[in-house]
Amino acid sequence: MKFTAGILVSLALSSAALAGEPIATTHDGIAAPLHGTLEGTLGEGAPAVLIIPGSGPTDRDGNNPTGVAAQTYKLLAEALAAQGIASVRIDKRGMFESADAIPDPNKVTVEDYVADIESWAATISARNDEECVWLLGHSEGGLHAMAAAAKAPDAYCGLLLVASPGRNTADVIRAQIAANPAATPLLPQVDGIIARLKAGESVPADEIHPGLLALFAPQVQGFVSSLFQQEPAELIAAHDLPVLIVNGREDIQTPAADAETLAESREDATLVLLGGVNHVLKEVPEGDRAANLASYADPDLPIAPGVVEAVVAFVLDPM
Repeated sequence: MKFTAGILVSLALSSAALAGEPIATTHDGIAAPLHGTLEGTLGEGAPAVLIIPGSGPTDRDGNNPTGVAAQTYKLLAEALAAQGIASVRIDKRGMFESADAIPDPNKVTVEDYVADIESWAATISARNDEECVWLLGHSEGGLHAMAAAAKAPDAYCGLLLVASPGRNTADVIRAQIAANPAATPLLPQVDGIIARLKAGESVPADEIHPGLLALFAPQVQGFVSSLFQQEPAELIAAHDLPVLIVNGREDIQTPAADAETLAESREDATLVLLGGVNHVLKEVPEGDRAANLASYADPDLPIAPGVVEAVVAFVLDPM
């Protein structure tokens, strides 16, 4: 099922201030609890959503010390709560308030994040009359959500994939590098590194061009290798859970074509493509890259029209 939307009317949010509640979970694979924020009210079987953050040091609110301060997850959670849908947004293991969970945040794998998702879902479900939990994955978080659902679909209500990759991460990285003409001489090395990491091998730092170290540094190779093992098309086809795929047409990180590729893997998925919406789910002028990037640092810019509407409608009536 496919819907293409342009500018829609925003949901009217409650004027009352929304205050989140601290929440934590733990399991045998970590040294200290993971921490997050519960927005809305659990109990009596109300819908509950786990918001899984994107790549790198992205915190529970959707901010990142590299310059992202859009507050995307916080704004999304507040909007969902205003519509009666509770959510938990989280700090990843080894980062922010969850820093004590592991000694080195770089020493993680997709499987580690799946274990954390399982723990969060169990904690939320226990507080919500044993109801299942929706997984909302944003960007790379969508890949982790897909991996979790493929492993144990019975634990979840369904998938809400927002700006999520539709291709293998290796293909995404190569395409980004290839888009820069100055990097053309590096492509043979890139292909060699990708092949070795896909095979589970490591690549010494002195064999990596300095311009590629940020992507393939030895300390992150274990995680990158685990990403390369994940095929979104296979993961999303591994179960029959309800699937919503949302993408902005102005997304310069995960293009709308990725969402369409994902939807092709599940013909029963609901695809929503939103005009004027970028990767951090803000409304931006079409084709204006400067305005697009500026929105990444604008916490006062609301979630774009259409995003919350799509999620709410699907959670309340997934079929």
